[in-house]
Amino acid sequence: MLKRLSVLLLQVFLLCLPLMKAQAQEMRANITVVANQITGVDKKVFTTLQAALKEFVNNRRWADGAYTPAERIECNFMLNLTGEVSPGVYRGTLTVQATRPVYNSSYVTSILNLQDNNVVFRYTEFQPLDFSDTRVVANDPLASNLTAIMAYYTYVILGLDADSFSPRGGDAFFKRASNIVNNAPDGKDVSGWKAFEGQRNRYWLTDNLLNVKFSNFHDVMYQYHRMGLDVMYDDVTAGRGVVMNCINLLFAIYQDIPNSMLMQTFYSAKADEIMKIFSKAMPPEKARAAEMLAKMDIPNAGRYQAMK
Repeated sequence: MLKRLSVLLLQVFLLCLPLMKAQAQEMRANITVVANQITGVDKKVFTTLQAALKEFVNNRRWADGAYTPAERIECNFMLNLTGEVSPGVYRGTLTVQATRPVYNSSYVTSILNLQDNNVVFRYTEFQPLDFSDTRVVANDPLASNLTAIMAYYTYVILGLDADSFSPRGGDAFFKRASNIVNNAPDGKDVSGWKAFEGQRNRYWLTDNLLNVKFSNFHDVMYQYHRMGLDVMYDDVTAGRGVVMNCINLLFAIYQDIPNSMLMQTFYSAKADEIMKIFSKAMPPEKARAAEMLAKMDIPNAGRYQAMK
C-alpha cells in the first residue's frame, strides 16, 4: 500500500513539474544593502533586510503570464543607506540596473540604469515586507515606502523588458507601476511620488512611459532590440541602420519634449552602447548620429562629438 502511494505521489509530482517550471518567478535580482555610514545599529539588521528584499523581489509573482527559468530578468538593486533619520528610520539611495540578453550572442544589453535619491523607510529586524497592488498605503507610510519603491521598479523593469521583445508589450506593467504612484505612501519624510517634488522622480518616469506623446519611445524599445541588436550577429550594417532610425524617432520626441526624464533614463542605459555601435559606421552616418545625440543627451555631448 505504501509503495503504491509513493508511486502515485511521484507520478503527481512529475506531472506537475512542467507547470512548476512554467510558473517560475520573473526576476533574478541581486540585491545589496550597503550601510557603512550607519553607526550605532547592529549590522545584522541590514543583513536581514538584504535577505528579505531578495526574497520579496525574486520569490513573488509579478506577472500574469508564465516565465520559464531561462526567461527570468537579470537585475541589480543596490540600497545605499546614508543616514538614520530617527531610530529605525533610514535614508538612502537606490541604484537600479537591469539587462536583456541579445539574440545569438553572449552579449547582454542594459535596459535600465538609474539612481533614485528619494528613499526613506522604517525597518526593524524580521519585520515582514508586505505589499499589495490594490492597497499600497499602510497605517505607517514609512514602513510601506520601501516595498512600494521596490515593487515600482520591478514593474518598470518588467515593462521595459517586455517592450524590447514585442510592440507595446510593457503597457500592462507600466500601468501597475502607475497604480503604485497613485496610491503611494504619503508622509512628512516620504518623497519621490509627486509631480511637484522635482522633474526626475517616480511620478515623471511612469507619466512619460504612459503619455501618448512618448508613444514612439515604445517603438524604439522594440525596434532597437529585436530589429537592431538581435540581428547584428548576422548583419551588423542592417542592425546599425535600425538603430539609426531609432535615433531619428528619439530626436522627434526631443524636438517636441526636450530634456524629459524618460529620454535621460534611456541614455543612461544606452549611451556607451550606442557609441560602440557607431564607432565603425561610415563617416556621414556617424556624424549625423553624433549631431542628434549630442543635442538630446547633454551629459554625454562631448563624447558624442568625439565620435566624429
